[in-house]
Amino acid sequence: MFLTLVKSIGSEIVIFQSIFYFLRLLFPFAGEALNLCDLLRFFLFGKEIKMDALYMQRALELAQKGIGRVHPNPMVGAVLVKDHRIIGEGYHKKCGEAHAEVNAIAAASEDVSGATIYVTLEPCSHQGRTPPCADLLIEKGIARAVVGSLDPNPLVAGRGIRKMQDAGINVSVGVLEPECRKLNEVFFHYITAKHPYVVMKTAMSLDGKIATVSGQSQWITGEAARADVQALRAQYTAIMVGVETILCDDPRLTCRLEGSENPIRIIADSKLRIPLDAAVLQNQADNPTYLATTDQSPSEKRRVLEQLGAKVLICRQRDGKVDLTDLMEQLGCAGIDSLLLEGGSTLNGAALEQGIVQKVIAYIAPLLIGGANAKTPIGGPGISDLSKAPRLTIDRIERYDEDIKIIAYWKEMMTDVYRHC
Repeated sequence: MFLTLVKSIGSEIVIFQSIFYFLRLLFPFAGEALNLCDLLRFFLFGKEIKMDALYMQRALELAQKGIGRVHPNPMVGAVLVKDHRIIGEGYHKKCGEAHAEVNAIAAASEDVSGATIYVTLEPCSHQGRTPPCADLLIEKGIARAVVGSLDPNPLVAGRGIRKMQDAGINVSVGVLEPECRKLNEVFFHYITAKHPYVVMKTAMSLDGKIATVSGQSQWITGEAARADVQALRAQYTAIMVGVETILCDDPRLTCRLEGSENPIRIIADSKLRIPLDAAVLQNQADNPTYLATTDQSPSEKRRVLEQLGAKVLICRQRDGKVDLTDLMEQLGCAGIDSLLLEGGSTLNGAALEQGIVQKVIAYIAPLLIGGANAKTPIGGPGISDLSKAPRLTIDRIERYDEDIKIIAYWKEMMTDVYRHC
């Protein structure tokens, strides 16, 4: 992407020169009305914008290296440019460690005074686990700061911008803002809504079945698609299934990518039917499990499960099941910012009915299962009036060998992802 943008800018310079000389041939007496300097000023303004986008794109690429490692912090990348040269790069590597701006300055090949810094998110202005980045940029003599997006965190929220401007730094905001916001869709949602960003993931056949009529579901998709699911598990803080999945498949719900952390496991189990020897109850010290239940569950079993190391959350009831909106509030209070929903049709149906889902990822395999009683991705009563069915916007489609992956958002959520601050 970086080299493509460079080539694009170079091509536009050639086009500009050709147009200028062509116009001079057509209008040889235009004189000052067709002054090269005036045209160059206009062109260079456009070129500056394009160079800003070029360096911000590089900052975005750096930020993505922190995926799955920095939550609940946002992913941030930074690039230092001086005399049209990149002299330093950095990104936020882990929550509690140095921010992107600090790492970029530490990696600089020369003095950063007078340089321009490109950073995907507004530099912090408050003392947290690390000192304020805005103060560091002022101290180091940064001349210009190009910021992708403002920080919605109430502790920042424009204060970093104002602090830099008051110190004489030239600040530009909003370069590749939609891309910067989308990169941190989890952070933007969690910091404002105070509950997890929920992604509903499902895998189905071409005719929309998630299992055969006998309940067999392993495996509908191929190896490449399943490997991508492991990457998703590494990306989000928690993973959630219903107790039926535990009873049928006894999954571990871990991430099998080397070097990645396991997600927190959340099981919706209104009556605590989970077996005490279930795989998700093992190794609680390294891979914690939350059991979301109701007051229908036996108090003695709650005590035993807590002795095994599991965390039991008592939620309100909704139609005899766990109220998922109440569960999301409790998880948000526990610091869980994102959740990959890998439930069956019952849990998926309840999640959609209660409006807790922000994003849908569907893997579709080219096989036909059939069967009127074979389960589909979404259970529950369903929609009786087609005009009331929620319509999603497809963000992108990817291919994994013979399988395809569709990523979609609710229309209003897609708008919010791309809205300007």
